[in-house]
Amino acid sequence: MSDGQWSPSTGQIVVSGLTKEYKNVRAVDNLSFTVEPGRVTGFLGPNGAGKTTTLRMLLNLVTPTSGTATIGGRRYADLTDPLRHVGAVLEASSAHKGRTGINHLRVICAAAGLPKQRADEALALVGLTPAAKRKFKGYSLGMKQRLGIAAAMLGDPRVLILDEPANGLDPEGIRWMRGFLKGLAHEGRTILVSSHLLSEMQLLADDVVIIAAGQLVRQGPVEQVIGSMAQGQRVRVRTPNAEELTTALKAQSATVAVDEHGVLQVDGVDAPTVGRTALAAGVELHELTTERPDLERVFLELTAGKAGIR
Repeated sequence: MSDGQWSPSTGQIVVSGLTKEYKNVRAVDNLSFTVEPGRVTGFLGPNGAGKTTTLRMLLNLVTPTSGTATIGGRRYADLTDPLRHVGAVLEASSAHKGRTGINHLRVICAAAGLPKQRADEALALVGLTPAAKRKFKGYSLGMKQRLGIAAAMLGDPRVLILDEPANGLDPEGIRWMRGFLKGLAHEGRTILVSSHLLSEMQLLADDVVIIAAGQLVRQGPVEQVIGSMAQGQRVRVRTPNAEELTTALKAQSATVAVDEHGVLQVDGVDAPTVGRTALAAGVELHELTTERPDLERVFLELTAGKAGIR
């Protein structure tokens, strides 16, 4: 398969048995996962989980101790004209302080053999056209993030790999980023995004890959991963008759805890059961709510005690 035959279906990322050791530290430990085209995949893990090391191995910036990482069936190092196939941002864009945004991109275009007009197109794509002639030293961190993404998009790649792209972005910028990446995935591109913003990942990602201590913890569609913790759904109850309801619920084999506001947190039974139990006990209810797990809660439960400095 030549590079010219790339299509959306060939942009699958496959990490297989990937391991990286530094002296006595195993930063990535027999890690395997896939990232599919046409979807945004969130790459999540605690600090020191091995995320950045994995991304650097994927981009041939770090040599694996063992295992493989391929993009469209090929190692990044084996791609000709890689910028035309893979765009990546591993940190906020770095450029000469006195160079303008547009000239920074034109230099990259010249080095990569890309048409000069791609610099203007990429700036427009990320909404930086008004700042095209401003010098890099005057860019905010959020603008630098956008410039980095513009650089990654110069070759119109089918695969985009981003490490913490929302750093420095204000709420409007984060919303823009979400729409931008979802739009690229809708075009059939493969989008892999590492982030600590779990609430944003729940809105942005179609799939998640969660790692801890260099190992895979969970992979799958976001709703499926959250749904796997459905047994952890908790019922929130407010009542002026907390003691009576607690006694009645414990008779139903429920577990009941009281938070600092006097609200009952009930596990082991569902909301309809709590309601029927309250009715039978003659207990007045002021609130009855099922608290469903979100991505943050699932992430914390799956990675509890597994964070490390690597």
